[in-house]
Amino acid sequence: MGMIATGCGATTTGDGGDESSADVEEGFTIGLLLPDEHTARYEAFDYPYFEEAVGDLCPACEVNYQNAAQDTDRQQSQVEAMLTEGIEVMVLDAVDAAGAGTMVQQAKDQGVPVVAYDRLAEGGVDTYVSFDNVRVGEVQGEALLERLEEDDSVDDGQVVVMHGSPTDPNASNFKEGALSVLADAVDIGQEYDTPEWSPDQAQEQMDAAITAIGADDIVGVYAANDGLAGGAIAALQSGGVTDLPPVTGQDAELAGIQRIVAEEQYMTVYKAIRPEADTAAEMAVALATGEEYSGEHEMTEVEDGEGNAVQAVLLDPIPVTLDNVMDTVVEDGFYTVEDICADAYADTDFCAENG
Repeated sequence: MGMIATGCGATTTGDGGDESSADVEEGFTIGLLLPDEHTARYEAFDYPYFEEAVGDLCPACEVNYQNAAQDTDRQQSQVEAMLTEGIEVMVLDAVDAAGAGTMVQQAKDQGVPVVAYDRLAEGGVDTYVSFDNVRVGEVQGEALLERLEEDDSVDDGQVVVMHGSPTDPNASNFKEGALSVLADAVDIGQEYDTPEWSPDQAQEQMDAAITAIGADDIVGVYAANDGLAGGAIAALQSGGVTDLPPVTGQDAELAGIQRIVAEEQYMTVYKAIRPEADTAAEMAVALATGEEYSGEHEMTEVEDGEGNAVQAVLLDPIPVTLDNVMDTVVEDGFYTVEDICADAYADTDFCAENG
């Protein structure tokens, strides 16, 4: 791929870049494909942040944006349409990483370089930007275990474990990280994979877990993201549980943060989306124009499911609990206190203490 990893400020060019005739002054079209609408971050943050970053780097450029709504066939059609319309570079967050190999190959056949965004698509992409997803799972598992130890409840019951979509390679990374912490430390009563990251499916799974274990014997819930956490908490509340066990999450969705300040959800993982989107935009513009990418984040090498080595930027996840909401998502401008303290949440202690 013609990449050079030099630590912080690494440079890289990709397979399609050297032959590209794209020009920043004249502008070109970048295809951005995101995977689903269940996860609030994509529409609310990833897309607008990416579009803003492209505008700063290449004011004459356009972003052709599509969301696959968790439908692999739909994403395939979107890729084909973009390639027909003449995009110069593709930024792909795949619904199904393995299935995306065909999409990546189609792009490469037309000389269009590919940036894998957030999920590592197979097929030999040019570059990849995401978070250290094994570490995300570790952070979640460590936070849950620490809370159970603080409550002296590790040996008092069972933990329900709710992983993400089996077609999302990140979900397997989260699972690996979480289980490396939890598997030998707690009694896992029920364990699920949740198709399409569906909160409704998570609610049904938690209903089944309550039936199998008994609500009083569930001491903690590992939920891989905030959507699953919301479904799990809804099931617990519908089952009459008023003293909720600690529940993990991920993505720092507004609903997740609000549940945290209401002390319904214990924690989430904040993945600073702006630097991820900024890095993807920098990679895309560099690949399209045949220039070298130079970014502030250290590059590393990862391997996709087919064994292809890919140069990547992996950002650090941050755990968020009630104790550091102000120091993380509020301080970074991700949300304001007014956002968090809307409607019923205005009566929480957090909102009273923070005006």
